[in-house]
Amino acid sequence: MAGKLRAGDKIVVASHNAGKVREIEALLAPLGIETIAASDLGLAEPEETGATFAENAVIKAVAAAEAANMPALADDSGLEVEALGGAPGIHSARWAGESKNFRRAMARIARELAEAGVVSNEPNRANFTCVLAIAWPLERVHLFEGKVFGHLVWPPRGDYGFGYDPIFVADDHEETFGEMEPAQKHAISHRAKAFEQFVAEIVEGRQ
Repeated sequence: MAGKLRAGDKIVVASHNAGKVREIEALLAPLGIETIAASDLGLAEPEETGATFAENAVIKAVAAAEAANMPALADDSGLEVEALGGAPGIHSARWAGESKNFRRAMARIARELAEAGVVSNEPNRANFTCVLAIAWPLERVHLFEGKVFGHLVWPPRGDYGFGYDPIFVADDHEETFGEMEPAQKHAISHRAKAFEQFVAEIVEGRQ
C-alpha cells in the first residue's frame, strides 16, 4: 500500500553519514523493516540547497526514492546554539568539512562563542532538531519533526554517537549524548521523537 510500510518492506536510508544510518537502522529494525543505505546502492548525494531542515530532508528523500524506485527515508538534522543565533543549524555537517571532522566543528563552536563574548565552559543553551522525510517514487512526501533541548559542555566527552554528541547534555541528564549507551540516547533523542510520529502515521498497525 502506497503511503504505508509493513514488516518485511525495504526502505532506502537517504544518507551517506554512517552514524546516522546506524541510528535509523536501529530504530527501524524492531519494526521488521529492512534498510538499505544510499551509499550501498551507489546513489549520489544531492546538493542540499534548502533553507530549512525540512527542505533539505525533502531534497534527499525525493532524490533517493526516484533513483532507487522504492521508498526512501531522509533525515536532516543539526545543532542549534542559542547564543549563536541558531548556528550551525542546517550547516551543522558543513562545519565539519568534507572530511566530516566534528572535532573541528565543535572547536569552531567554542571559538565562535568566545568571539561573541560568551564563555564556552558555561552551560550554553542548545537544541538538536531532526526532520524526517519519507518519499515514495512520484508520490507526496511526509514530514516529521523532533527536538531535544539541553546545554553544551567542554571539553567533549564520550565516544558513543556521532557529530556533536560529545558536547550536548539533554535537559534532566548529566551525561553527554556521546557518553550515553545508544539505547539510552535513542529513547530521548530528537531523531527518536521524530521517529515516533513517523511510526504512528506511516507504519501499518502502529497507530
